[in-house]
Amino acid sequence: MHELSVATSILRIAEEEVGKIKGDKVKEITLKVGKLSGVELDSLHFAWELCMKGTVLENAELIVLEPEGQARCAECNTIFPLEKVYDVCPECKSPFKEIISGKELKIKKLIII
Repeated sequence: MHELSVATSILRIAEEEVGKIKGDKVKEITLKVGKLSGVELDSLHFAWELCMKGTVLENAELIVLEPEGQARCAECNTIFPLEKVYDVCPECKSPFKEIISGKELKIKKLIII
C-alpha cells in the first residue's frame, strides 16, 4: 500500500518539525495532494488512522487540499484541465504536454502546540 508509506513519511517529517521547536504535538496539518499524484485519499485516510495512534499527529485535524490537474500543450501552448495524465490537448490533440498542477504531494501547513 503506497499510502501507508506516504503516511509514515508525513509522520516522520511532522515529528522532526515538532522536535525542532520543542513542541508537544500537532494541532492541525494541511496536506496538498493533487488529483494526479496517484494517492488514493480513502486509502490514505485508512493508513492515517493506523499510523498516527500514540504519535504527535494522533489528534491533529487533517485537512487535505486537492488541486485539479492542469497542463500546458507543448505544441500549441494551450493551458487545459487534465483529468488523467495521458489526456491530449483539446485544441490540437497533441499528447505532448507539461503538467503544471495536480501532481503535488506535500505538507502545506503544520500548526504545532
